[in-house]
Amino acid sequence: MIRLEKVTPDNWRSGLCVREDQREFVADSAGILARAWAYREYRSRAFIIYNDAAPVGMAMYHDDPEEEGALVFDQFFIDARYQGRGFGLEAARLILNMMEEDESRTKVYLCYIDGDAPAKNLYEKLGFRENGEADEDEIIMEKPLR
Repeated sequence: MIRLEKVTPDNWRSGLCVREDQREFVADSAGILARAWAYREYRSRAFIIYNDAAPVGMAMYHDDPEEEGALVFDQFFIDARYQGRGFGLEAARLILNMMEEDESRTKVYLCYIDGDAPAKNLYEKLGFRENGEADEDEIIMEKPLR
């Protein structure tokens, strides 16, 4: 069963990583932790994704510093050993449910790197749509909450 745990001193060294061919698309675990620290003033939340007792991925989101009432689903990956089992979809749904509990937030943004078709497909399954904006090679998507 997939569950989320906040990153703590006891679990942050989980040893998670993506496949070599995915490294251009997603930050590693150290990068996610650094980003969570950098966005701490925007209520950043970093999680280890577990399947039962096994750590299988990481995720992070924070308040959007540019738009009141919005969140940024900033980082997300499933470890190379656990991909293709539906863990990503299930974990992302849990994270979105958590975001929806914050009634002061009305939408969520994320981006994927142009060429990362698996990420785009996953986000579309979750209801995200491209909004016509891009930041260099990062395609921006958004989804209303609730």
